[in-house]
Amino acid sequence: MPAVGIHPVTAPPPRPARKGLVGAVVTALAAALLALTPATEADAAPVLLSQGRQATASSQEHYGTPAGSAVDGDPGTRWSSAASDPQWLSVDLGAPATLDRVELSWEAAYAKTYRIELSSNGTDWSTAYSTTTGAGGTETVDVSGTARFVRMLGTARATGYGYSLWEFKVFGSTDGGTGPVIPGGGDLGPNVHVFDPSTPGIQAKLDQVFSEQESAQFGSGRHAFFFKPGTYNNINAQIGFYTQIAGLGLKPDDTTFNGDVTVDAGWFNGNATQNFWRSAENLALNPVSGTNRWAVSQAASFRRMHVKGALNLAPNGYGWASGGYIADSKIDGQVGPYSQQQWYTRDSSIGGWTNGVWNMTFSGVEGAPANSFPEPRYTTLETTPSSREKPFLYMDGNEYKVFAPAKRTNARGTTWADGTPQGTSIPLSKFYVVKPGATAATINAALEQGLNLLFTPGIYHVDRTINVNRADTVVLGLGLATIIPDNGVTAMKVADVDGVKLAGFLIDAGPVNSPTLLEIGGQGASADHAANPTTVQDVYVRVGGAGPGKATTSILVNSDDVIIDHTWVWRADHGEGVGWETNRADYGVRVNGDDVLATGLFVEHFNKYDVEWFGERGKTIFYQNEKAYDAPNQAAIQNGDTKGYAAYRVDDSVNTHEGWGMGSYSNYNVDPTIRQDHGFKAPVKPGVRFHSLLVVSLGGNGHYNHVINDTGSPTSGTSTIPSTVVSYP
Repeated sequence: MPAVGIHPVTAPPPRPARKGLVGAVVTALAAALLALTPATEADAAPVLLSQGRQATASSQEHYGTPAGSAVDGDPGTRWSSAASDPQWLSVDLGAPATLDRVELSWEAAYAKTYRIELSSNGTDWSTAYSTTTGAGGTETVDVSGTARFVRMLGTARATGYGYSLWEFKVFGSTDGGTGPVIPGGGDLGPNVHVFDPSTPGIQAKLDQVFSEQESAQFGSGRHAFFFKPGTYNNINAQIGFYTQIAGLGLKPDDTTFNGDVTVDAGWFNGNATQNFWRSAENLALNPVSGTNRWAVSQAASFRRMHVKGALNLAPNGYGWASGGYIADSKIDGQVGPYSQQQWYTRDSSIGGWTNGVWNMTFSGVEGAPANSFPEPRYTTLETTPSSREKPFLYMDGNEYKVFAPAKRTNARGTTWADGTPQGTSIPLSKFYVVKPGATAATINAALEQGLNLLFTPGIYHVDRTINVNRADTVVLGLGLATIIPDNGVTAMKVADVDGVKLAGFLIDAGPVNSPTLLEIGGQGASADHAANPTTVQDVYVRVGGAGPGKATTSILVNSDDVIIDHTWVWRADHGEGVGWETNRADYGVRVNGDDVLATGLFVEHFNKYDVEWFGERGKTIFYQNEKAYDAPNQAAIQNGDTKGYAAYRVDDSVNTHEGWGMGSYSNYNVDPTIRQDHGFKAPVKPGVRFHSLLVVSLGGNGHYNHVINDTGSPTSGTSTIPSTVVSYP
């Protein structure tokens, strides 16, 4: 008897015997005569397109039967699935092709009912062939159409085992390379400003851009400042909206400022709660006063920085601030958050931390204060379970490259302080350098050609979805490059493939409702990406504010093992096009994938659930939320018998989930009498655990009855004192 769960293997059909000498001579003569006959396009035989291409499957029976075995050209290896219906096997042909036929070489476990389906993006499928009388053995199916992805979808098995294919062969033709070729590389466009230490007028250029961007919260300007390796003296780079400043070395210490990179809040009367959308990366600073000021709120990352002194996170005068995020950085002196409501620091080294207001969370930080929530309000994890730093532009000699850092497990400290960073360098020639005016059609053609994407600073309207289908694709934005979907399309979809890296851009919803703005993996995605996950870093979403915008769900994660590392998903509470129905957006982030990790998750103001989690073994380290300010009354947010939608909901079907350092705030300023039953909702199960939770009523504008489920004291009064739960259950 076979082992349970592994069915007996039937050998593939024997290969034909070799022809005798006479047969060989006849065959050779025939081939020679054919060679003398001019071939027409109609005579060109379809070729095998699928061999060696990337294959994925809904499941595999065990480690010895992966999807790739069905397209490896070896008739002795096979793919086999789990013993359930339905199951599928898909192959990515690498580029659109005109299809002719599909050959299926079945092992004994074959499909009785199945379909051959075609897709241009790996997500939306059409049926090219279907049968309910599959016979097994070798079946040849004629198909027609143009597609990049081809799959077998089995819906009824002929045996008690799964589905098993020795070979899955797709035949057809491509355009032979006669289509237009999109070049990689090139210049970085007019909004990227590159300096070396001898460049004249550096400070004047910094000041000019800052004067344009200081208060341009919803303006159209986008800028990136890049500094070649070297030392720069007497620099004070004030950083406004939609501005990125970065060094072009492989390590921060390659590019040193004897000076400061500053964010303050003079434009908003000392209030830093709207200092959004900017970044500082890959620089070493010797602050003039010994302390650098970085007074920011959401969507303002401080990555891969070395401050040879102290860091002040509050504005001059210590007005309000609502940040923030530091990663892969070394601060030699103390970090002073002072008036900052909350902050998350990951995989860094600091000389100390002065205080905590509501929620200060650390993971993998050398020098972090000890875990002590709720007083002082420090939540500290010794390591970060899994991380991979954001890709970045740098110079290798005179050549631009993008460095993609390697994944780390149980990380602590920076990637660069103790030696050469680990990762992969990608030449700029492997990127389509996207500049304002580029169309979605051209962007998709570049992706299909195998190029990565480097969005230069600008605003990009797309009339169709940007489809990222190739494993290990890098999509990197500079200067907060902004993508706006037109006519209700989804701005970007990522296939269920390994190692895609999305970083450094803003998706701004258009006036026609989009069902989603960013999708990671198609519906039913189930491939294992633990060794090489997709990462989403400094990718921000905005619905309203710059103008009317609508989206049902902002970010939908279907793939497993995704790492969301610093995102702000924001339904606007101020600006243009703002109102309960004007910028309607029901859901912020919805997670269906298993083993998804969020580090630095900021999600605010959605009409219903800000975060919903359906996948197993999810983890969130640091969460910041405000409920929607503009709910007109209690009835508008009534959720059946529950008052209000939770800021963070884990579905009742989930058995394992964990969160650390998570806060939700109410500011129902249209109707301050609104009550919210709880900030957090989760099933009561041993595997579902939370640490360091809090809810806050901002000035008495609405109140929470509990922190999580029916646990935790209610908020009350106008004194803005958090209600906390140290550990749940």
